[in-house]
Amino acid sequence: MTGSYPASRYRVPVSAEEEVKGQAARRRTFAIISHPDAGKTTLTEKFLLYAGAVVEAGAVKARAGRRAARSDWMELEQQRGISVSSTVLQFDYRDHVINLLDTPGHRDFSEDTYRVLAAADAAVMVLDAAKGVEPQTRKLFEVCRSRNLPVLTFLNKLDRPGRDPLELLDEIQEQIGLDPAPITWPVGIPGDFRGVLDRRDGSMIRYERTARGTGEAGEQRLSAAEAAESLGELWAAAQESSALLDEVGASFDPKRFLAGESSPLFVGSALTNFGVRHLLDAVVDLAPGPSPARDSSGEQRPLDAPFSGFVFKVQANMNPAHRDHVAFVRVCSGHFERGMVLTHGPSGKPFATKYATSMFGSERNTVDDAWPGDVVGLVNASGLRVGDSLYESAPVAFPPIPTFAPELVASVHPRDLSRFKQFRKGLDQLEQEGVVQVLHRLGGDPNPVLAAVGQMQFEVFAHRMEHELGAAVELGVAQERTVRRTDAQTVPKLQEAGGVELLERRDGTVLAVFPSPYWLSRLENDHPDWTLEAIVNS
Repeated sequence: MTGSYPASRYRVPVSAEEEVKGQAARRRTFAIISHPDAGKTTLTEKFLLYAGAVVEAGAVKARAGRRAARSDWMELEQQRGISVSSTVLQFDYRDHVINLLDTPGHRDFSEDTYRVLAAADAAVMVLDAAKGVEPQTRKLFEVCRSRNLPVLTFLNKLDRPGRDPLELLDEIQEQIGLDPAPITWPVGIPGDFRGVLDRRDGSMIRYERTARGTGEAGEQRLSAAEAAESLGELWAAAQESSALLDEVGASFDPKRFLAGESSPLFVGSALTNFGVRHLLDAVVDLAPGPSPARDSSGEQRPLDAPFSGFVFKVQANMNPAHRDHVAFVRVCSGHFERGMVLTHGPSGKPFATKYATSMFGSERNTVDDAWPGDVVGLVNASGLRVGDSLYESAPVAFPPIPTFAPELVASVHPRDLSRFKQFRKGLDQLEQEGVVQVLHRLGGDPNPVLAAVGQMQFEVFAHRMEHELGAAVELGVAQERTVRRTDAQTVPKLQEAGGVELLERRDGTVLAVFPSPYWLSRLENDHPDWTLEAIVNS
């Protein structure tokens, strides 16, 4: 980015501690959040293009260069044309190491996105300029707010007809609670997008289209006088809007950005590559690097402390030929070296790291070293679960990663009882990955109940059980339910009241499942002393 934001500098380390700090300063670990169809996957591809990680944008062209640009790998994702699982893309850009945590592109998998955001230091929020702030966007931003993540905003699809950008700024402020601070501003209207006004120096960047957006867009920087001569009224209108933004104080403030109060905003079109470089430069120049992580007691663990990290995602069968498990570990402190023996926090047992990889979509490369901010994939890590800590030297545990309150429940049975062993194994595996929650009724009923946030989670569960795990299932009709957490003292009272199903998680938490919010409301009013706690990111 050519502007008033100097890039971070990496100085030669003079000790092991200085090396950790220097390497951490080069890391940028962020997630992209958006409503489905806002352009997240396209933007991800274009980041890889501008970083030189692929020669041409698009999965087919990228494979010719021996790397897959797209992070979608599951068969069902390819059939539906959406992302239903998250993954990691690591690449270099401007002497920095970028860890892009790709997130699901469907609202039913927002719980997976929550887990990914636990491993991010910042987020890029992508908005469709024609649709503005949508329900999924609001929901995901609330997670960013709860985790104090700085957010950069990208107004996408300005190459198509859309809404007035000033109107969209008001909507961001009113519905999300962030003060947008535009750094680039459109020249021309949505659908007739000519370039951007760089509000840092008043110049214009004019773009040139490339065939199907497969290559970097040509950029020409014009002075204000040159832009006025070339574009006339369009440039004057952009300057007028920018002056209005100055009057209302919509200017970038680094402190407010890092505090989660303001969001630097960029405009463009990921499809045509307009504005992509500005946004990627902003990730390097503005987004924070790794900072000391707080452990479960609230103490900060210094970056140069001995190695520590936590599992934020577990995924099986990323490589169907090997049927392996990969645990994604966010490095919080210290220097990871492949082959080091760590301690598994929950069990206290040693854990070998011989098979450590970095990810590029479905492809993987052996990792010999990793530093704070990096994500390491540990292969054949079937003993690790989401939220588990790994450490060297002194024990450390990190705060639990949020889980969602289920909104749908459904019964499940194996289609073929002779495959019951595979059925049980599949239940354990997909619960471990977080595809669904597997619950059991109190009272000894052995038949499991599945719980999820959205219907598509059940579809993915059934698809993977049949095609990956060889245990086709029969799913009951998913029922909408209102779920609350309860305790041992309240359980017999709920059983006596009737109309409530009591289900237990693997960790022993008992959930009271109500057929409607009205029955819950009645019991809460009649029995305020009963424990019926809403499950909010617990």
